Amino acid sequence: MTDRASSPYQTSERIRRVVWSLVQATLFANSFHNWYGVRRMLLRSFGARVAGSARIRRSVRIEIPWNLSIGSDSSVGDRATLYCLGPVNIGARVTISQGAHLCAGTHDYRTPAMQLRRSTIIIDDDAWVAADAFVGPDVTVGAGAILGARGVALQSLECWTIYLGNPAVAVKPRPRL
Repeated sequence: MTDRASSPYQTSERIRRVVWSLVQATLFANSFHNWYGVRRMLLRSFGARVAGSARIRRSVRIEIPWNLSIGSDSSVGDRATLYCLGPVNIGARVTISQGAHLCAGTHDYRTPAMQLRRSTIIIDDDAWVAADAFVGPDVTVGAGAILGARGVALQSLECWTIYLGNPAVAVKPRPRL
């Protein structure tokens, strides 16, 4: 049985997380609003894989950037949260709107210690996670899918389909681009 007080992180990862939090709170957050290249460089220096045309706003909150991958021409809006306890893979031409939350971690509620589970999130090409939407652990947002504003995706979303609500339900097909 794992002690509830013990950390699931090795010392080296805890140190990297502290250093990243300092960089994020200073250089990243205080960069000029359109200095996307500076923010891409900072993320890459912490192991993130970020395409040269990706746009990440300065108010985005990113936990564990070395678990993050963002494809070409993708955008992450103001105040979005990328909680990358596990891998978060964002494809090409994806929009993550303001206030959206991608949560790639949870706890195993079936055990007394509630061990941390690092899960994967995949946002496929041409998808859109709209304002204030939530994408939970182990969810794939299919290519071209839309999760509408304030929608909650706790299960994977089919390609080229528009989803709304909490929990998100399919409401109609999305025309292919």
